[in-house]
Parts: sequence; structure tokens; C-alpha cells
Amino acid sequence: MSTQLTPGHLVLADGMVFTGEVIGVTPSNGITTGEVVFNTVMAGYQEVITDPSYAGQIITFTYPHIGNYGVNDHDAESSQPACAGVFVRELTRRHSNWRATGSLQDLLEQYALAGLAGLDTRRLTRHLRDHGAMSAAFGTADLDDLRDAVAQAPSTDGLDLVSTVTCAQPYQVASTGGSRRLVAYDFGIKTTILRQLSALGDVLVVPAHTSAQEVLAHEPDGVFLSNGPGDPEPLTEIRHNIETLLGEVPIFGICLGHQLLAATLGAETYKLPFGHHGGNHPVKNLSTGQVEITSQNHNYCVADGSLSNAELTHINLNDETVEGLRCTDLPAFSVQYHPEAGPGPHDSRYLFKDFENLMASVNGKTN
Repeated sequence: MSTQLTPGHLVLADGMVFTGEVIGVTPSNGITTGEVVFNTVMAGYQEVITDPSYAGQIITFTYPHIGNYGVNDHDAESSQPACAGVFVRELTRRHSNWRATGSLQDLLEQYALAGLAGLDTRRLTRHLRDHGAMSAAFGTADLDDLRDAVAQAPSTDGLDLVSTVTCAQPYQVASTGGSRRLVAYDFGIKTTILRQLSALGDVLVVPAHTSAQEVLAHEPDGVFLSNGPGDPEPLTEIRHNIETLLGEVPIFGICLGHQLLAATLGAETYKLPFGHHGGNHPVKNLSTGQVEITSQNHNYCVADGSLSNAELTHINLNDETVEGLRCTDLPAFSVQYHPEAGPGPHDSRYLFKDFENLMASVNGKTN
């Protein structure tokens, strides 16, 4: 990476200003906008940056040294990043790992992704924790232009961000061991999730707005509702399709898929102050009493007490928010966190086995 540093500024919606150095590729007008959130993982920065759930957001890494082990093709969670930008305290100038095929700077340049290094990310994170995730503008433009840009920048509230990341056409992922037929809705699905699902059988990945009738025409043993970005509230067509599928086929949802399942069942959703983003969130399984350390990435949450025909199965031990539910009279369940854990611990991967068992109980055959 070049040793020549170009100064840049970050302006938050509440007027706070930070200084740093430009990394990646800055747009020609010198301005990038998005909603700033922070992520607490200590490793897995490539998986975080390439997670489609970050569409429209600027990722602040709380760990001070990012880029140490470079990047490689296997760790990408999507074909290209959907996030708006990346903030780090220190971008490592030399990476070292036998799996690396390039540097993090290479990845940012490849996808024309903008970022800032040298930021006081501890101060920024504390500010977001106290005041909530907020819109921002950053880059090489002067401060007045950045202030004008952030004043016009939209938040993620009420936006259909799923349409910006879903696949254009259905595609097949071949089984790596199982014999089931699965349909996975792509609301921003991650590659690691597909690896876990393909262990259960063949997976047909379909665009987010595929009708329930089209899904059922494939005679799946189960339907998966994937993770994805943004607010579940405007996704009315998707909720209608889920409503049609309920009772017809076993359903498993993760993250946005969890929120959409809950909303379809009549639950309320709301935006968290600064979201849950990281690989170290404790979640209690209410059935077993065990605590799982989980990987999380969401800004919206299901309101506790708003579930009518579903039972609470998991809670977050940091703030006691809803982390999982199970329908009481239908073969469907979901969790707010990421059991595939890319990156993160593997404590919760048993949930894919639970999905397999649910399909076996409904369809009357073992895998």
C-alpha cells in the first residue's frame, strides 16, 4: 500500500467531526454517505465487509488493527460488498497469512469502496453507543460540503434495501451430503449460510420477491428465510408470501428472516439504538438454559410481548431483547442471530440440525 496519506473528514448527523486518512477509493466528488454502525469482532473483517446485510451502512471496526491477515476468495460472503464504507483505527500496511491472496486495501480498491483510517474509533463508538447509529458523510470534500451531504442523507428507516442486494435470477447450490430439497429466499444471503444449508440437501436460491406459489411448485422439504439489510416494515409483499407458506412447508429464518416471520405472525418490530453487530453477544437458550456466544448483525428487533401464536426461545443477555421464537401451532422457527457464524463462534450451528429434524418430523423421512 502506498505510504502517501490523504486527509479526510467524517461529519456525523449531529455535527460531530472526526479526522482521518483516506483508504480505498473516494468518489469523484469526495463524498460518501451512509448510516454509521460499529462492529466488535476481533477477526473476520472480510466476512463483515462482504455481508450484504450492511447495505447502506458504514462499518466502524472497534478492534484497533484491521487487515493483519489480508483477504482471500474463500472468506467472501457475497460477490461484492454492499456496505457504504469502512472506518478503522489502523489499517495494517503489511498483511501476513498463508491463505491471503491480497490486502484489505486491495479489496477496497477492487470494489471502489471508500473508507477512513486513523480515526479515533473508540471515541466514535462511544458516541454511537450514547447517541445511537446515525447518518454521516465522509471523504476529501470540505467540511461545508460534507455537512450539506449528511443533511440530505437518508436513514435506513422505511427503505426496501433488500431489493438492492437480492439475486436477479434463481440459482442452484448442489448438496454436499444431504438429500433434502430446500428453497432459500435471498434477502441478502451469506455464502456461509449456503454452505450450512447445502449439507442438508440441494438448495434453490430465489429472489426476495418470488411468490409463494412459485416456491411451492418446487415441492421443497423446507424453506429458509435469509438475513438481509434494513427495515422489515416496508417488505409487505415478502410478508404476504411468508403468510401463504406458513403451514404448507417447514420454515427456518435468520436475522431479517426472523423479523419477517415474526411480523407475519403479528409481532411488532422496532429499531435498536445502535444495533447488535459483533461476534461476542451472549444469548440464552430458554429450552436448555445454556448460554451461546453468538454472531450478530442487525439494527431492528422483534418487540417482546408482541408475539401471539409463537413462544420465545432465546433472549439476549446484554439487553434482554428477543433472539428466537418458535410457532406454537405451525412448523416454523427463527433466530435473530447468525448460527452459521461467518465470522464468529460455532455455538449455535445446532440450529441447522434442528431445521433438519423439523423437516423430518413434517415430511416423515430422514435425510
